[in-house]
Amino acid sequence: MPLSGVRGFLCGDPEVCIDLFINISVLSFHHRAARRGLGGPVELRQIQYFVAVAEELHFGRAAQRLHIGQPAVSQQVRRLERELRTQLFDRSSRTVTLTAAGQALLPEGRALLKALGSFAAKAQRLAAQKDATFRVGISSALGERLDDFLDALPDSGSGTRFEFQTLGAHHRLEEVRAGRLDAAFVRGVESAPGLRLLTLWYDPLVAALPAAHPLAGRSSLNLADLAGVPLRLASRGENPALYDAVVAACRKTGFEPTFGAPFTGFQDTLAEIGASGDGWTLMYPTAADTVSSRRIALLPLDGEPITMRMFLALPENADPMRLELLTETAARVRRKTMGTS
Repeated sequence: MPLSGVRGFLCGDPEVCIDLFINISVLSFHHRAARRGLGGPVELRQIQYFVAVAEELHFGRAAQRLHIGQPAVSQQVRRLERELRTQLFDRSSRTVTLTAAGQALLPEGRALLKALGSFAAKAQRLAAQKDATFRVGISSALGERLDDFLDALPDSGSGTRFEFQTLGAHHRLEEVRAGRLDAAFVRGVESAPGLRLLTLWYDPLVAALPAAHPLAGRSSLNLADLAGVPLRLASRGENPALYDAVVAACRKTGFEPTFGAPFTGFQDTLAEIGASGDGWTLMYPTAADTVSSRRIALLPLDGEPITMRMFLALPENADPMRLELLTETAARVRRKTMGTS
């Protein structure tokens, strides 16, 4: 069975797949024993009993550890020795010691039991993940980018349900820290204590200005064309990454931005810009797609774009299976959007 088929099988029926893994692992142990000249079929419980006795060097203590009677342990270990056609323990009335064959097979038995425990735990997490609900914080302007993210989910996440909550960026991060959200989409956050940030894509900003403005008739703008036009932008306290990126780009172009009235949100600010016939602001492309006012013109910027990075914020101690799923999804999104971001 190809690996992809095994992964789907795991998600569908982990208990059956654990049984399959047990059979494969026991066969592997038997194959290694056979290479040492030892024969006969073995069972998983025999390997478990053998390892317990080998580590305790006492049948009574091994039985207590396994929560079964000592006669059952002794019987199964002797049966294992018969099937392997070799003695694994030297027994006396007072001591139990490993033979050379027992010493050689003990690491193999331990490795098998460790692999089984890891395999079983992952299978159970996959089954739980299939029925899990991801609570994700979003902004109102994700648009098609949210579709890109959902389309990029690997097969192992195909059954995952999502609950989306639209919140401000600061509240999204706080909800993830508090454990009330499993993840959140956030832009322009270079660090977030207690959270892990996965890069998703880079959004190039577009200029929004009055449709009646002389510059609005162009197909694109140079940032220098906007020198002296009042800039409506969120304050540095509200969005430091955006503020710093825009101011740095203006200065690099050769001018200090002239700030207009305070930015009060996209819809209100755009309405005021359109009504006044003056001023400009910058928007994410997904937000620009929602603008329907004929009083606003949206124009791309020439030259080096001003970009904002979108992250997926997760708890630092995120569940390993969820982290694996979302990390793979983020990588797929980056590959898909690299040519358009």
